[in-house]
Amino acid sequence: MLLALLVVWVILAVAFAITSWILPGMDVSGGFWSYLWVSALFGIVNAIAAALLLRFAPAVRSVLVMGLLALFLSALMLAITDAISDSLTIDDFWWTTVWAAIILAIVTAFIEALVFMFLLRRAERTAA
Repeated sequence: MLLALLVVWVILAVAFAITSWILPGMDVSGGFWSYLWVSALFGIVNAIAAALLLRFAPAVRSVLVMGLLALFLSALMLAITDAISDSLTIDDFWWTTVWAAIILAIVTAFIEALVFMFLLRRAERTAA
């Protein structure tokens, strides 16, 4: 359980590095440890926001509305993480933060799929 949390944490840090490299209005200053710090803060903000959202989730009925709400909340969580951390700098909420949320979600999903596919194949080889 702890190992899976650490793997996801590092994946999110790498996703932040790739997102800040792709998006010119987003910057994480301070190197490797800053990426880990920002990803930890984002994870904490995400966990708190998810707990609050679950209280209001039954009111949301449409998948489209839920998807747009998730995108907006992810951008809002990035803005909150930007406000909390000195290491993360995001220029503009409506442009940079929304695009950062989209890119971060895509990159994180792609890296997680690759890592867990590798771990699954490795587990299959050791079991055989």
